[in-house]
Amino acid sequence: MLIFLDIDGVMVPAKSWQRPEILEDGFVAFSSKAVQVLKEVLSQNTNACIMLTTSHKSRFSHSEWIEIFQRRGLNVNQLNSLVENTELLSRKEEILNWFNTNEIQEDFIIIDDDKSLIDLPKFFKDRLVLTSSLVGLNAGHWDDIKAIADRQALVFH
Repeated sequence: MLIFLDIDGVMVPAKSWQRPEILEDGFVAFSSKAVQVLKEVLSQNTNACIMLTTSHKSRFSHSEWIEIFQRRGLNVNQLNSLVENTELLSRKEEILNWFNTNEIQEDFIIIDDDKSLIDLPKFFKDRLVLTSSLVGLNAGHWDDIKAIADRQALVFH
């Protein structure tokens, strides 16, 4: 499974009134609720690949991102990212461009808080879990993730 994953508003709730905790690697701490849900998704899909869509994707190297996830309790075996967004495209355009230039051979899910994704074509929107920026990914999204996976004939236990 390919998991298109945003960070701000998904793994890190965007609370403007609260300064996020920065860990020793120079990046913000993930929400424990988001970590638990993503950990469950990864445990059910051992060949899952995280595809970073976050605006931070070019800020760290591949190995640094692996370490960032590990330091936050997530063992990510496969990790990629969308190309740097030098053209200032919307998240919707970034994702659609990726699909236009890559042949998808596996099931996928998009986990993001970006409202531009509401306008994705149905094929993609049916695989979208849209989080609230203020809350982020949490247990309430687990049923949505399982439903998407079930529609794609993935095995969840």
